[in-house]
Amino acid sequence: MEFKLKSGKKVKLKEVTLDERDAMLDGVEYEMTPDGEPSGMKMMHSTITKWLRLGLEGDTSDDVLKEFSFNDRTEIFLKMQTKLLVGEENASD
Repeated sequence: MEFKLKSGKKVKLKEVTLDERDAMLDGVEYEMTPDGEPSGMKMMHSTITKWLRLGLEGDTSDDVLKEFSFNDRTEIFLKMQTKLLVGEENASD
């Protein structure tokens, strides 16, 4: 899946294995409000970097990842989350 970021850069997501998908999803830890609602993500930067390394097609070296702004990284992360979580809510019985 290839898409263009708001900054104009193009990125391509790779098809991750089930093990990679599980590692990515297990690595996300949310901060919660007293009411139990998500309010943020713990270790946000390292979590996003892990997702980019596992989920982007091609070179994911430090030099390449440093070319992305924080907004780019966040946009990619959100797109990847959407892709990986599609169907989770509608799992068959």
